[in-house]
Amino acid sequence: MNFTEIAQNRQSCRSYDESRAVEQEKLDAVLEAVRLAPSACNGQPYHLTVCRGESAKAVAAACTGVGLNKFAVQAPILIVISEMPYVKSAALGAKVKGNDYRSIDIGIAAAYLTAEATAQGLATCILGWLDDTKIRSICDLAYPVRLVITLGYAKEDDKLRPKKRKDLSELVSEK
Repeated sequence: MNFTEIAQNRQSCRSYDESRAVEQEKLDAVLEAVRLAPSACNGQPYHLTVCRGESAKAVAAACTGVGLNKFAVQAPILIVISEMPYVKSAALGAKVKGNDYRSIDIGIAAAYLTAEATAQGLATCILGWLDDTKIRSICDLAYPVRLVITLGYAKEDDKLRPKKRKDLSELVSEK
């Protein structure tokens, strides 16, 4: 798949095939894509915790509430992305420019992760509704949890949905 095909085929999965495990080589490819993702000053101010089994179920439970993310318990793997401190050069740049580079870098890492997962035939969903305190305890993390990404195979009947996006003319202008 080229990148446009990946973008066209990637969607938030809310129906995982609980009977299919993710092969280690596919997980490794997904994690390697994150390692290669660009970040401010190459600082990679994040840490990924791969959760399976009971840990995944506990993290999934910490991502549910008010009816959200109930499907997460079906995913065989949940990847917790926690924010780490800046490297000194990125910290200086963030302070001078008033920009939160860590959030940008975590977003890029999540995009690389989900894109490579799609290329590997896997499904993902990025979860922002989460209980930071519970997940930190489950994963023994010292720093804030920013995202959780579910990872697995979509159920056979989870068909590609039409994309609802703004028209390009609403997103782009030229000067």
